[in-house]
Amino acid sequence: MELLSNFPLWASLLAIFFAQFVKVPIQFIASRRVDWSLLTSTGGMPSSHSAAVTALATGVALESGLDSPVFAVATVFAIIVMFDATGVRRQAGEQAIVLNRLAADFQKLVDEAKLWQKKPADQRQQELKELLGHKPIEVFFGGLTGIILTLLVHYFFIR
Repeated sequence: MELLSNFPLWASLLAIFFAQFVKVPIQFIASRRVDWSLLTSTGGMPSSHSAAVTALATGVALESGLDSPVFAVATVFAIIVMFDATGVRRQAGEQAIVLNRLAADFQKLVDEAKLWQKKPADQRQQELKELLGHKPIEVFFGGLTGIILTLLVHYFFIR
């Protein structure tokens, strides 16, 4: 299969870009502020990882059939990625929140105890990334995004 005609690959890449882009208006609706950094960040609604792997599995199913070994591989891969997004990566994000709080509290203690020289905040502390993983609902809607987007693209452009 030539790269330019590899439907599952293009469906998956489209799902990533769509899921990343749609995070900005969803965040705006929720918080009334525009955050363009969401275009390149991990975490948030919907999960672009889940959208990508479900788009891949759906594209493979449409191209190769539900009984193909490649569909089995894509499906198991999707399950592992989505499980990881709600498990290990989410816990890492939760731990980052606690560690950032501890670092901030320790920083206050050091400031008060030693009255050290005034330095810019970015030199004193680098925060760990807190938005690593996904809530189960974010993974669900990411997966749904990948499936629906792939079916729509296949229906309108590939048939």
